[in-house]
Amino acid sequence: MVRYAVIAAVLVFSACGSESAGQSGPPVQQGAPNTNFEPAFAQQTRAPQARSGVEIAVAQIAGALVEPWAIVFLPDGRMLVTERPGRLRIVTREGQVSAPIAGVPEVDARNQGGLLDVVLAPDFTQSRIIYFTYSERRGGGENTTTVARARLSQDARRLEDVRVIFRQQPAWASTGHFGSRIVFDREGRLFVVLGDRQRDNVRGLAQDISTHIGKVVRINADGTAPTDNPFAGQANARPEIWSYGHRNIQGADLHPETGDLWIVEHGPQGGDEVNIARAGRNYGWPVISYGEEYSGLPVGEGIAARDGMEQPIYYWDPVIAPGDMDFYRGDLFPWRGDILIAGLRAQALVRLELDGERVTGEERFALGVGRIRDIAESEDGALWIVTDEPNGGLYRLTPRR
Repeated sequence: MVRYAVIAAVLVFSACGSESAGQSGPPVQQGAPNTNFEPAFAQQTRAPQARSGVEIAVAQIAGALVEPWAIVFLPDGRMLVTERPGRLRIVTREGQVSAPIAGVPEVDARNQGGLLDVVLAPDFTQSRIIYFTYSERRGGGENTTTVARARLSQDARRLEDVRVIFRQQPAWASTGHFGSRIVFDREGRLFVVLGDRQRDNVRGLAQDISTHIGKVVRINADGTAPTDNPFAGQANARPEIWSYGHRNIQGADLHPETGDLWIVEHGPQGGDEVNIARAGRNYGWPVISYGEEYSGLPVGEGIAARDGMEQPIYYWDPVIAPGDMDFYRGDLFPWRGDILIAGLRAQALVRLELDGERVTGEERFALGVGRIRDIAESEDGALWIVTDEPNGGLYRLTPRR
């Protein structure tokens, strides 16, 4: 077993100074927008800066992780952590990092690909089943986002009975925009969020329900399609599809009260979005967008709204490049019910205050640790993050009292 010492020094950062909780003011400083679109409603972007009065203590728990992508807590308090090159490890709360767990399938780790998300089955305590996503080579230079399930051995050293239960169709020759978070709904079905594969010649398929490109899919635990999915039984439609018209979703969580699936997805140059993924709805990509192409040209016709296409709950321009998102459920921070987002380009923890389905405030915490890829909340309300770096780290976040 490889071991890393816990870094004892605690770094302290604050995004809000000494102002009292609940105050708001001008938007967070974020630079000039790339586009001149008018928001569809008030505070759809650049909501007032929220000030929770929290200072965050950042403690590095482990280092030398190679592009870690996801964290999930085991019942005994240890964490499963994925590394994009195709390694799954166990990390203790004291920073002990295991050797790679055996049995992980071969992954296509070029560019944005690799071993991605991992979650526990709801009955993990009895079954020891986990689900994970990865980019899989499919021949002819093509690859796809794949979902597999496996049993974690009793000694947690290997995966047993690995089975692929879903593959995004069609496969494509691309190394980008794989998605791909997994979220269990309240009935034990899996939401899997998928990207548009980052190619001009394929992204239009995000509007085509005969493909899985640029979609949220909802599947049973064995990979079959639930019969109450919105396109189940419809000719020329993939029965797994839940919603469509997405660009590249990498964060998702169920609302703790409503059970709705909230997602955060990457825009192009501008236009990162928070959406509520509802059954059968079209979220517009690449027909509408609040961003522009990286070249500076308009996306499509250069429009941000069209009848029959959903507006985002919130968007950013310039982008934060969102990784994971979670609703905060604990009491350690005074943020219960707020959305927390891992900022890659922003290199910050981004907090959104909500009033129902509207964002009323935004707060950012520049933690000084690099590109934040994933967030997980432990049973004590502490936050745990990993950084998307070749020498990535695992960090524990707590409020400084």
